[in-house]
Amino acid sequence: MPVDLHTFPVPPLPTLNNLNAIVPTDVDAEKVVTRWLDKFSEALSSNKVEIISELFLEDSWWRDLLSLTWDFRAFRGVPAIKTFLRDRIGSTHPRSFKARKEFLGLQRPADDLAWISSFFDFETDVGIGSGIVRLVPTANEREWKAHAIFTNLEDLKGFPEKIGPLRNPLPNHGSWEEERKLEAEFKDADPIALVVGGGQSGLAIGARLKLLNVPTLIVEKNARAGDGWRNRYEALCLHDPVWSDHMPYLAFPANWPAFSPARKLAGWLDMYAEAMELNIWNSSSVEQAVQDPSTKKWKVTVKRGDGSERVLNVKHVIFATGLGSPNTNVPKIPGMEKFKGQILHSVQHKRATDHAGKKVVVVGACTSAHDIAQDYYNHGIDVTMYQRSSTYVMSTKNGLGVLFKNLFCEGGPPTEIADRMSASFPYFMNMGLAQRSAKLIADLDKEILDDLNKRGFRTNLGIQNTGVFLLVWSKASGYYLDVGASRLIADGKIKLKNDSQIKEFTESGILFEDGSQLTADVFVFATGLGDMKDNVRNVCGNEVADKTTPVWGFNDEGEINGAWRDMGVPGLWYMTGNLALSRFHSKHLALQIKAMEEGVFGERYSLKV
Repeated sequence: MPVDLHTFPVPPLPTLNNLNAIVPTDVDAEKVVTRWLDKFSEALSSNKVEIISELFLEDSWWRDLLSLTWDFRAFRGVPAIKTFLRDRIGSTHPRSFKARKEFLGLQRPADDLAWISSFFDFETDVGIGSGIVRLVPTANEREWKAHAIFTNLEDLKGFPEKIGPLRNPLPNHGSWEEERKLEAEFKDADPIALVVGGGQSGLAIGARLKLLNVPTLIVEKNARAGDGWRNRYEALCLHDPVWSDHMPYLAFPANWPAFSPARKLAGWLDMYAEAMELNIWNSSSVEQAVQDPSTKKWKVTVKRGDGSERVLNVKHVIFATGLGSPNTNVPKIPGMEKFKGQILHSVQHKRATDHAGKKVVVVGACTSAHDIAQDYYNHGIDVTMYQRSSTYVMSTKNGLGVLFKNLFCEGGPPTEIADRMSASFPYFMNMGLAQRSAKLIADLDKEILDDLNKRGFRTNLGIQNTGVFLLVWSKASGYYLDVGASRLIADGKIKLKNDSQIKEFTESGILFEDGSQLTADVFVFATGLGDMKDNVRNVCGNEVADKTTPVWGFNDEGEINGAWRDMGVPGLWYMTGNLALSRFHSKHLALQIKAMEEGVFGERYSLKV
């Protein structure tokens, strides 16, 4: 059963009051971490799991990404952590724990919160791992215990990425171009992995697999990599900043704008595919993928741009087709056939000037709706936003400064460190911190939120007052990161309608249940992108799609259901997310595939449902 986030009890934070503790003025953070890590290492290496009770708070958390579970798992409480360790120490043998002194120290995220945070490295029988532990004070001033620990698989022993000193050291005089053509065509042997989609997710996993020596083909329906961004509406621009958006192995240049215009990003992705020497078939489509029940290989039919077809036999099919589906449609509303104007979905919208001189209604009140409405206003077009339900609004100016403070920001830590810091809190554990951040952001945004509410625009503070946090991870919708449209709405420049539900279309517009009407020449429905599983369904069929887990949303432990991990069908994967998630989790997906291909993948320790 899906987790009901609206009623899920928010876990308490380890405040000093809850711990009945103070922070000693003379605390030696390095000494505290060294002592704790030595005891922790001894407990794991000697399989003395009972010692965990001395090292962890009773209500503590452990999040593991592949290193000890070959899965994405989150364990809460000492009993659950003990069970996990008893089940996994014998098959993984975690050892050689060592703190990184450059990322160790006392942190005070709030007046009533304090912990000593430390990165550490370790190894298992097959892998190299990293981790982060946060130790909190207790009533005994000399004793610090773990409240949250994060362990992450970084590399496989014996199978490093071919980067840095492992790059090809030999000169190539004249044969490089021909070699690239031969590699990309796969005439002599089929690829091991086939990626459906050449956006940021497809390119990220393609790059990861290439540098792990897993032959991989990316199939992109458009003419160029990145066209998924280039072909959307012209006003589209990222609302998350450049510091969180770097692709694997290749960061944006220092003069790149803080917020990437979609078409500029598209050009970067096209260049990235070329620079990373990714094998990509553009203007091609995956028509069908059928799995052999005995070999578990996939027979994949690809239609090339020239009309020819190629049948490939691959071990892994990776869907990198975004957070929506090709089955996205305008919601069915009575009387639509009567309307004499134009009705389109936001994915069909290209530019505001297509409707110059016309009256436009944008149905929806989240990110795409705001972007499109703002673009219409900027081009002098009469535009009204119809808001169906309340929206979480956060200004990027104030909100990102709070959420990304000392993380993804100018002068922040290296991206690989920021990625791990961001991932180190289990999602459910993070709810209390998210509530605090949402309140702070709302206080900073008070003026614009008050002005929106005075205009009649309905706002909320997110699910259980967690702001954008749970909305992103549970459904990737329901919010707007404000880059200017909110002021236009508050000032009445973008008109607003939200006082009644839609009843039906008329010849000239929409009739609402309260009898009011809204006339327009064009209705743009920015009402969501459909179920991601439809991408699997369209290629693999209903039987396969019905066996898979949901792609997005939380499972009972607070991990994402199916992205980047086992989906319930061998050799079938879903790679998705914004640029930051694609960068970080592409490594996890690639390591799983590489481990399987090299015969070192252990037993997956999965949540029993």
